[in-house]
Amino acid sequence: MSDGAVLHVKGRVLAGPDDVRDELWVVGGRISHDRPAGARDVRTVTGWALPGLVDAHCHVGLDAHGPVDAETAEKQALTDRDTGTLLIRDAGSPSDTRWIDDRADLPKIIRAGRHIARTRRYIRNYAWEIEPDDLVAYVAQEARRGDGWVKLVGDWIDRDLGDLAPCWPREAVAAAIAEAHRLGARVTAHCFAESSLRDLVEAGIDCVEHATGLSEDLIPLFAERGVAIVPTLVNIATFPKLAEGGETKFPRWSAHMRRLHERRYDTVRGAYDAGIPVYVGTDAGGSLAHGLVAEEVAELVAAGIPPLAALSATTWGARAWLGRPGLEEGAPADLVVYEADPRADVRVLAAPRRVVLNGRVVG
Repeated sequence: MSDGAVLHVKGRVLAGPDDVRDELWVVGGRISHDRPAGARDVRTVTGWALPGLVDAHCHVGLDAHGPVDAETAEKQALTDRDTGTLLIRDAGSPSDTRWIDDRADLPKIIRAGRHIARTRRYIRNYAWEIEPDDLVAYVAQEARRGDGWVKLVGDWIDRDLGDLAPCWPREAVAAAIAEAHRLGARVTAHCFAESSLRDLVEAGIDCVEHATGLSEDLIPLFAERGVAIVPTLVNIATFPKLAEGGETKFPRWSAHMRRLHERRYDTVRGAYDAGIPVYVGTDAGGSLAHGLVAEEVAELVAAGIPPLAALSATTWGARAWLGRPGLEEGAPADLVVYEADPRADVRVLAAPRRVVLNGRVVG
């Protein structure tokens, strides 16, 4: 498309869960719901249109061993883009990916800075590894570096205990979250187990990643405080293999991981039924491949979340939660077009017909 070209999207435009339109126009890279006067160079795309998908837990610039070079990070971002993910909340990365912001052909990224973990209590080369006395200072540092989010590692295996355990004393977490909020940032935390959750939520955390330890006694607290979860079920699917690998050295941890995996769907459905906000995230970029958003949406449906709510968790609802527009008048034209209605079968998301980013057809 030339710079002066107009894109006409026809068919069914899903501007919201209850807002279905017959068409939209893209003029100057932005959305219009009115036909532009005198449009001549018009390209038409037909199908079912959604706002660009959101992966709310993704790591661009990171692989299983740590930071990657720019070429690898670009390939990760392109993989996400070509499968329809046009907005990423990067939930922790040691790489500087600000250069991506200058690329109109790559997804938009909301960064949480670098993970903040307890010393020797996380994956090597990923995080700032510190002690509790330094937590407030590092949270302030990452709040200033990020895009409105900070990422803590809330629990990890304690090798002396032989099982998952909280990483931070309650008073340190409370002070750190208060400092992030003072600086205008929200805080999220990696949490697999049950034991760290109450302290984090009562300290004012905004979101919990994975949340496999969310139990019946904690669900009301999450709901009351409005704490969101990003279950990353495609990542939780790896727990049995992880448990098998640690069976000999850490049998207690292995058994715990298996229990968390076995109840994963019940955990997510219980959270949704209680009114806890649930959003789509894949945890791509560590040991998982990029481009798995469609699989994660299907997993949420398998857990018992209604298809329309699962779609919202990667489109309208997720964008509103992150403070980014969808298909509103004047918004940047970031959208994905499909052959069939994704509300009828979310598996449609795995095969975009067209991907439009900043008003240009890129896939």
